[in-house]
Amino acid sequence: MRHVSNLPYDTKEEEHVVVPARDGTRLSARIWRPVGSDGAPVPAVLEYIPYRKRDLSAVRDSIHHPYLAGHGYACVRVDLRGTGESEGVLADEYLEQEQTDAEDILAWIAEQPWCDGNTGMMGISWGAFAALQTAARRPPSLRAVVLASFTDDRYADDMHYMGGAMLSDNLAEAGTMFAYATCPPDPAVVGERWREMWQERMENTRPWILNWLRHQRRDDYWRHASVCEDYTAVQVPVLASSGWADGYSNAVTRVLEHLDVPRKGLIGPWSHKYPHLGEPGPAIGYLQEVVRWWDHWLKGIDNDVMAGPMLQAWMQDSVPPSTSYEERPGRWVGEPSWPSPHITPVTHPLLRHRIASPGQEPPEGGGEAMSVRSPLSVGQFAGKWASYNAPPDLPYDQREEDGGSLVFDTAPLEERTEILGTATVALDLTVSEPVATVAARLSDVAPDGSATRVTYGVLNLTHRDGTGEPELLEPGKRYRATVQLNGAAQAFPPGHRIRLSLSTSYWPLAWPAPRPAMLHVYEGTSTLTLPVRPNEEPDEAPQQPFDEPEGCPPLSATRITPPEERWEVKRDLIGYGSTLEIVKDRGTVRIDDIALDTGLRAEERYTATADDFTSVAGETAWTMRFARDDWNVRVETRTELRCTETDFLVDATLDGYEGERRVFSRTWNETVPRDGL
Repeated sequence: MRHVSNLPYDTKEEEHVVVPARDGTRLSARIWRPVGSDGAPVPAVLEYIPYRKRDLSAVRDSIHHPYLAGHGYACVRVDLRGTGESEGVLADEYLEQEQTDAEDILAWIAEQPWCDGNTGMMGISWGAFAALQTAARRPPSLRAVVLASFTDDRYADDMHYMGGAMLSDNLAEAGTMFAYATCPPDPAVVGERWREMWQERMENTRPWILNWLRHQRRDDYWRHASVCEDYTAVQVPVLASSGWADGYSNAVTRVLEHLDVPRKGLIGPWSHKYPHLGEPGPAIGYLQEVVRWWDHWLKGIDNDVMAGPMLQAWMQDSVPPSTSYEERPGRWVGEPSWPSPHITPVTHPLLRHRIASPGQEPPEGGGEAMSVRSPLSVGQFAGKWASYNAPPDLPYDQREEDGGSLVFDTAPLEERTEILGTATVALDLTVSEPVATVAARLSDVAPDGSATRVTYGVLNLTHRDGTGEPELLEPGKRYRATVQLNGAAQAFPPGHRIRLSLSTSYWPLAWPAPRPAMLHVYEGTSTLTLPVRPNEEPDEAPQQPFDEPEGCPPLSATRITPPEERWEVKRDLIGYGSTLEIVKDRGTVRIDDIALDTGLRAEERYTATADDFTSVAGETAWTMRFARDDWNVRVETRTELRCTETDFLVDATLDGYEGERRVFSRTWNETVPRDGL
């Protein structure tokens, strides 16, 4: 990244500004704005997230907010109620309180003498959710939003559930927020009230996994703040981006298709990161694109930001399987609209272990069933639902996974084949259990046999009708079910094969059914549909669409102790058990300008024994540390999720320490019934 200091506007920073909510709660903001904005008001941009602006997100924030301020904007970074130095308690994600607070913040910003009354919202992940959800509430000052790595559907396409199956990231993210929501504010900002505020947070926080487990179907809990319930509510322009290695690879094309406002989409090769920090590369000059977006929609500048294709996507070339990549080879392609007139859905019958040519009929006497009952070991090389490109969280060579799967291959390709969009698998099937799961994986198979996963999808077959209302299966009865795979852009070279793999487990990425199930798939009437894009470029294709990434020099931070990133798969060949352990330790980092030492360590552990589907268990443990002079505090959380055939079992602990003295401790042991899961 090119660090830029000589920007068009000189800027100043206000480190702790109090923004009042309508109920009197004091929310904490950091503001960067042009020096001259007191006399010459400017538009303002809000980023609204719970990740502690003063310390844990301070270095990241310092790269892009001063950059935007240096181009003539007031950038306002607010911690959600109950996080950082904002008062109150954060009890869950995307609550009504959070959104009314957002409306209050925008109203406050629009009334400030340095703001001209025009506001925007931007963010990645939670910040993008907040921006899109707030846009649907139509606050009067909001003129446009910029979204990265987001969803419009909280139930069907978030870290909680996929196709009605529960994701292990449901537990992982619950552990993350259990820790973040119970951290103390900084006494250097709030004074002696810090201890009272901290105790209030710990006393009023419950393990977030309990909320999410109690809503296993698409109910009003998930419908709330899911913009897909009413796309017409959004009436402002939207710039949306994500990455193919991210868990949020689907919402960009959905909002392009369903919104009726000026909109642009961008999907790169990236994991869960802003595009100017994108990994795997290439990263792009995203902040330059954002400035152009704000210039047009907040300042009214007649630039060419809406020219060119509606969607720009990175068409990924074939690569050997790896758990991380520095760069993904490929090229930018452009589509004039979405759905694109250039994309053709091509349907292939599934014959015995073959992906047949379109229109090919099964052999005489065909329609026979092909069977699979996968071991729990299928999924050990699936990677994480949302990659951060932290080795090794991307999927590895799929051949070992394929050994426990039902596999279909094309013949070696005679010419380069490109897909862009969503592949689907329509299955004519029977199963042996009332609750069963099917995972579908699409891979690029090289001539040497190595298999690189391109995309995948998971479907809990009790959710086969797609309504979010589970209906138990009748063993032996024939059903029709469609598995939707995550969006992808992939070029398959000549000589390679396209492989579809079906399995009845995908642990630990997805929680398995209560019992192992035998799946029978009928040939000829089961199909794979690919979104095929022509190899030649249409007129809308961009040539050099983006500049090199830019940003301001990051805030000074000193590493005191080294970080640790570890991912280990362990197998007990005597007891036929398996364990996946993930460690992410940032080490100790000092934020130099406030002389604050911070530490964050997260551990995840997923275990299973043989083919006992009730033996699976997940555990997440977090330690958050903050220290300055004689102030030394830490929060420790632990959440364990186990199951029987009928229930989920949750055991959790929360401990707060001042120095080595434990000043708070609470334990939860709760049971939640399984609901068609």
